[in-house]
Parts: sequence; structure tokens; C-alpha cells
Amino acid sequence: MTGPNFVYVSYIRTTPEKLWQALTQSAFTRQYWFGHAVESDWKPGSAIRFFAAGKCDVQGEVLASDPYRRLAYSWRVDFDEALRNEEPSRVSFDLEPVGPEVKLTVIHDQFGAGSKVYPGISNGWPMVLASLKSLLETGEPLAATSEAALCAARQRSLDLARATAA
Repeated sequence: MTGPNFVYVSYIRTTPEKLWQALTQSAFTRQYWFGHAVESDWKPGSAIRFFAAGKCDVQGEVLASDPYRRLAYSWRVDFDEALRNEEPSRVSFDLEPVGPEVKLTVIHDQFGAGSKVYPGISNGWPMVLASLKSLLETGEPLAATSEAALCAARQRSLDLARATAA
């Protein structure tokens, strides 16, 4: 695929173990990711699904799982038919200890040319990752990524997808 790439780097005052838990356990993801519960056994080849408000919003396949170091999975948006019809993209998380912090590098790539999903993830990832950082450093996620904000986030993704198609 030759489409765009999304790259985000953040330094988080936490441990690789806590960051891994926050990325892989629903008890954490529900707090900072619009109420999404994540389901997977985190073995390469296994399914991964993100559920919120009774719907599967995203699903994919675990591509790499090296606890406390690297996680990667395919990403297919399920909450809208136009987005669902796109080929899956890939998201990866690299965790690197740097003193008392962890450098988190998120790369979301393998989008097709003219992807309708890309504008939504480019808008969503910075909010989700800022909320993750806030949760791990202060114990409080951002209000902008609460479960109550889910409908607005879905609509924003659809609006961005339509603007891309126009």
C-alpha cells in the first residue's frame, strides 16, 4: 500500500509493564479510549476487537506481540459500511525505556491511496494517546476521550471521511 503514514512519539512517565497493560487491558482502555473494551489473547494471528456502546468499532489481527516492547495489529473500522469496505491498515506500538520514562512510538500505516480511514485516525490518535499519557501520569484520563464523547468521535470520523471523498 502506498498511502499516508501516521507517526506519533510521546514520552510517558511510567514503566513498560504499566504501559503494556494500558494498551492491552480493557480496565485501562475503557478509561482513555472512548469507553472501548479491547478483546484479544495477544498471540500473533489472534483476533483483536474494540467494543464500545454495544458495537464492535474496530477489529483486526495481532501481527506482533512482544510484551513490554512491541505490539502490532491490523486495523479495520467496523462502525460504518464505507469505512468497513477499506482494506485493513496496520498500527504498531514500540515501547522503549528511557530513564524513568517510556518512549512510545505509534505508527499507523499501510493505508490505501485515498483512504477514508486515515483522516479519522489522524484526528483520533493524538487525543487517545494524550489521554493515555494523562491516565498513566496523573491517574485521570482526558474528558475529551470519555465514553460520553464516543458518538461525537464517531461522527467526526465520518465527517472527515466524507470530506476526503469529496
